[in-house]
Amino acid sequence: MGVKLGILGLGTVGTGTVQLLLDKDGRDPLLQEIEIYRVGVRSLDKPRAVEFPLEVLTTDLESIVTDPAVDIVVEVMGGVDKARDLIKKAILAGKHIVTANKAVIARYGDEIFTLAQQVGVYVMLEAAVGGGIPIIQPLKQSLSVNRIHAVTGIVNGTTNYILTRMQTEGSSFDDVLADAQNLGYAEADPTTDVDGLDAADKIAILASIANDCRINLEDVYCEGIRQVSKTDIAYAEKLGFVIKLLAIAKRSAPNVPLSVRVHPTLVPKTHPLASISGVNNAILIEGDPIGQVMFFGPGAGAGATASAVSSDILNLVAALKTERASNQEFHQFKNEPQSQANLQNPLLTCRHKDYCQIVPVAELVTRFYARFLTKDQPGVIGKLGTCFGNHGVSLESVVQTGFQGELAEIVVVTHDVREGDFRSALTEINTLEAIDSIPSLLRVL
Repeated sequence: MGVKLGILGLGTVGTGTVQLLLDKDGRDPLLQEIEIYRVGVRSLDKPRAVEFPLEVLTTDLESIVTDPAVDIVVEVMGGVDKARDLIKKAILAGKHIVTANKAVIARYGDEIFTLAQQVGVYVMLEAAVGGGIPIIQPLKQSLSVNRIHAVTGIVNGTTNYILTRMQTEGSSFDDVLADAQNLGYAEADPTTDVDGLDAADKIAILASIANDCRINLEDVYCEGIRQVSKTDIAYAEKLGFVIKLLAIAKRSAPNVPLSVRVHPTLVPKTHPLASISGVNNAILIEGDPIGQVMFFGPGAGAGATASAVSSDILNLVAALKTERASNQEFHQFKNEPQSQANLQNPLLTCRHKDYCQIVPVAELVTRFYARFLTKDQPGVIGKLGTCFGNHGVSLESVVQTGFQGELAEIVVVTHDVREGDFRSALTEINTLEAIDSIPSLLRVL
């Protein structure tokens, strides 16, 4: 008996997934077990890259998630509210879920996973983070015995493309963004990407899996790249850094609150993430005893995302084959809830039930880069040093880099400091008569 799929959405990712599932030669033999049974679309008349019999296509997506014959619902339609509603109805109907929807999981994962645990079905989400990069299942399985200290990633290809172009060409943010939009790398409304919201969704998911807990998305500190200037890119280069939008989930020690944040960061050129360019993604895992491992690859695209979606489907096909064989052996019915729950593979489920305690950003300990514009007066650097010292901020370097008109430009890099103390120092510095402005504040990895 084959495994019947109900696919919600036949856009870029849905079409890529269908094409991959149908192209069986030279691929995993489990593909032979799959039947694309129902496909939900917006319009029946739209020309498509893949032809289906009319009885397979439907605009009634709810009929797919409640169809008794469907074993797995594959949600690749995008959006939030409608997708959330259909996922929950599919779970209540006893369907396993494969989704590429990071926004739904980051915002409503608590209710979705709670419901899935109650019903005894799987929710698979490899494609929700990192495009084609395998990261969810490695965290659940290959790295599951490790104590994860930190997950640090470049998880948004649009912002990485923009920052890479700014670095290599010396271009401004606005110019590169406009070019990225013309090339299709950035949306007409780029807010989700350039303001860090997409990366925040993804690090919330990774943090929850890596730390076996749930993350309240509102607790994730989020700062985008609009304020990163070509001037800062140039100074970072001189200081031995590149600027990347990083998504970070980190514990300073076991059993302490977790820091989860997204912000532009000065990354040392020697760091593994410094060389990740263009639209590529990379995720660095640090744990005990593994040390450091990095996952790198395409963060988006039909083929890459279809690869991740299809891997989840194959994992579920394997689980269903095992379940059916066991049920046949013990003369049980496939849809008996107790039997299904007992047979669930704990390395495929999301076990977390409790929320992580998140460190407030004021308590974050990190290094900072700050750029000051000051009046050209004697003793300004000394006054800056005094203000920082008053608040326990230790300076790694202070450089007067040149002038902008009649204003001197001073760049400061700190040692590790509590963010609240650093902000207090800046408040005092802003009262100095010699300070014109503080155009840039960035964290340093």
